[in-house]
Amino acid sequence: MMAWPTGFLWGTGASATQCEGAAPASDWIDWEQAGRAPVSGAGNGFATRHADDFAAYAALGLTHHRLSLDWARLEPEPGTHDSEAIARYRAILGAAHDAGVTPWVCLHHFTLPRWVAATGGLADPANRTGPWTRHVEFVAATFGDLVAGWKPMNEANLYPLLAHRLGVIPPGRIDRDEEALVLEQILLANAEAAVALRRTGAPVASIFGLATYEPADDTDATRTTVAELYAAMWDPWVGLQRDGVLRVPGRAPIERPDLAGAFDLIGFSYYFGLGVRDGAIGIHPEGARTSPLGYGIWADGVGRVLDRLHAELPGTPLLVAEFGIGTDDDDERARYLTRGLEVVHDAIDRGVDVRGFFHWTGVDNYEWSHGYDVRFGIIDIERNVRPSAAVLRNEALGRR
Repeated sequence: MMAWPTGFLWGTGASATQCEGAAPASDWIDWEQAGRAPVSGAGNGFATRHADDFAAYAALGLTHHRLSLDWARLEPEPGTHDSEAIARYRAILGAAHDAGVTPWVCLHHFTLPRWVAATGGLADPANRTGPWTRHVEFVAATFGDLVAGWKPMNEANLYPLLAHRLGVIPPGRIDRDEEALVLEQILLANAEAAVALRRTGAPVASIFGLATYEPADDTDATRTTVAELYAAMWDPWVGLQRDGVLRVPGRAPIERPDLAGAFDLIGFSYYFGLGVRDGAIGIHPEGARTSPLGYGIWADGVGRVLDRLHAELPGTPLLVAEFGIGTDDDDERARYLTRGLEVVHDAIDRGVDVRGFFHWTGVDNYEWSHGYDVRFGIIDIERNVRPSAAVLRNEALGRR
């Protein structure tokens, strides 16, 4: 058991599609029906079991929970809001409060309403300045009284790569120019949403998907690849947060001084480190055990991310917004969590301002292209608490 700062946030993270299943008016249901991903069905049952889930989290000392409000359920047609979906999400947020769990809300976690996707999705700047801006304002006005913290967009820096280079999420068009455009637009959308949501009085954190890129040699090819990775995955949003200037490779710089310092906390997800040898990307450390998703299992990397953020954005509070491992080996999960918490605690001892730790995830859920075959939960889908949950419980509650 370690001594954590007063007020340290212990929590879990999840998303609407993964817990509730794909919305009938979303681009993800179309993706499933096209055979691009397994059927999500009703997710892990969160829609009906959320009150019990919140009670289970609170019992473990995990008193903060990030969930997403599905845009496609709230606004299935342009300008038409579903009163039943609104009431249901308000009831879910209320149930969190009743259980002693503080809700943080995400507005975009990889999926879009079908009608937004059909008009160009996030590649169309008009969707950012029109429908997205209106949606942010609607959510703030409709749910702001129940929301204790905001995390506007999930892994905005990774979304373009997943959608336009790897093609594993909609729209799945492989187009590097479109990838750059979407990165520009989604980072602007994310920061603009942060500024708007701060007006509710609740804190706003990011959820950037971060890794460090570890050179395994000193070749020119490796140095070039490492520089390119940071230029795409780190530098654009760091520059926007720190300086109010967005520089996306292949796009003209955009000066937005109004977006400097948009986020109260810089939060991030961490799952793996990457190594580079002879310019080629691979797992790090070389020879590390890999998880079922092919990630190198390296909990120490979360400390590398924290140190880089501390150097890039001095004085900005940091948040581990996602940390976990997809595996059927719960002993592996317990070891990974134990080491990850040690590394985070060591960073705090070095003077890094880390405000909280959110585990991904509470209850096993739908893992996108992998369906229900990869398990990240400290609670299984039948709601059995796994032994690894004790690692978090003991630290959060300060007991053995």
